[in-house]
Amino acid sequence: MPAIFPFTAIVGQERMKRALILNAVDTRIGGVLIRGERGTAKSTAARSLAALLPHVKIVQDCRFGCDPDKPSTWCTECKERAHGKTLPTAERATPFVNLPVSATEDRVVGTLDIEKAIQKGERHFEPGVLASANRGLLYIDEVNLLDDHVVDILLDSAAMGVNTVEREGISFAHPARFILVGTMNPEEGDLRPQLLDRFALSVDIVGIRDARQRVTIMERNLSYEKDAEKFRALWLEKEDELSQKIARGRELVDQVTHTSRDLLSIAALTSSLNVDGHRADLVILKAARAEAAFEGRTKINDHDIALAAELALPHRIKRTPFQQAEMTAEQLQERIEQLAGQSVPSESDDESESKQDGEGEEKKT
Repeated sequence: MPAIFPFTAIVGQERMKRALILNAVDTRIGGVLIRGERGTAKSTAARSLAALLPHVKIVQDCRFGCDPDKPSTWCTECKERAHGKTLPTAERATPFVNLPVSATEDRVVGTLDIEKAIQKGERHFEPGVLASANRGLLYIDEVNLLDDHVVDILLDSAAMGVNTVEREGISFAHPARFILVGTMNPEEGDLRPQLLDRFALSVDIVGIRDARQRVTIMERNLSYEKDAEKFRALWLEKEDELSQKIARGRELVDQVTHTSRDLLSIAALTSSLNVDGHRADLVILKAARAEAAFEGRTKINDHDIALAAELALPHRIKRTPFQQAEMTAEQLQERIEQLAGQSVPSESDDESESKQDGEGEEKKT
C-alpha cells in the first residue's frame, strides 16, 4: 500500500482543512460536509487527516477500541470484563473507515444473533461500521446518494457518541465517537434540509483558479506518483508538527472557557442572520473552543467565533437569488463587533467565565 498523500501538502482549500482539523481536535463538534466539484482533493484530505492523527490508547483486546480513561463510555463487554478490575491497555493507529454507498442499516450498526440468544442464552453481537470507526474517522463519499435512513443513523451516533442495538428485549451498546466526514458533488443532487442541518460544519469548495497554485498541485502530484515514500518523507516534519498540535488541542479543549459576552455575540449573530433552530449556536461555540485549543489558548475571542461561524452557517442561512454566496471570517467578525457594540453586557457578565455546560455563569435577578 503506497504512503498516504500528506495533509500539509494539499494546496489551498484552507477552509476545508480547518473544518477537518477542528473536528479532529474535538470530535463532539459533529462532523463536516464537504461539497464541491470533482477533483478538488475532498477524499484525499479525509484520508490524509486520518493518517496524521495521534495514536489512541485503548482497552486491550476490545473490539470497539474503548478509552481506558473513560469507563463510563465503555462497551457492554468491557463493563462485564472489568468488575472492579483494571483492564490492560494498548495503543493503535487512528482508524479510517470508508462507508460504501450501498451500506445497509445492519451493516452500519451491527447485528444481534437472536437465535443464539434464545437457544443458548448467550448474547452475541456482530460489530458494524460504527464499531470499526470508534475513535477514528468515518468517511462517506457521495453522501447524498446514501439512503436517508442510514445517514440519519450515522448523524445520530455522531451526536450521541454511542451506538445501541436492541432486538427482542436484548440490547448491546458500545461507544461510537468518530469524526464524520461526508463529501458530495451538488451536481448529483443535494441532501434533504433536515439532514443537511445535522452536519455541524459545511464547506463549499471549487477548483483553484490561480495558475501558480495549479502548477504547484501538478508538481506535487507528479512527485507523489513517482515515489510516494520519498515524497511523504519530505513533508514528515510538517506532518509531525501538525499532529502534535492537534494532540495538544485535544488535551486543552475541555479547559477552554467563554464569557457571557461570547454567548451573546453568537446568539446575536445567528439571530441577525435568521438562522432556524439552535443547533448552529451550539456548533459555533464548540468549534470556537476547538479553534482556541488548537491555537494553544484557554479563552475564546471574536475571531474564533467568526472562524467557527464561517464553517457552521453556510448550509443554514436562507438566501435569495441576489444574496452573496457566503460571508468571509473577516465580514463575520465585523458583524460580531457591531452587534456586540449595540448590546454591551454588564461588567459582571463579561468577567464571568463558563464552560460548555454553563458552569460559572451568574444568575440575573
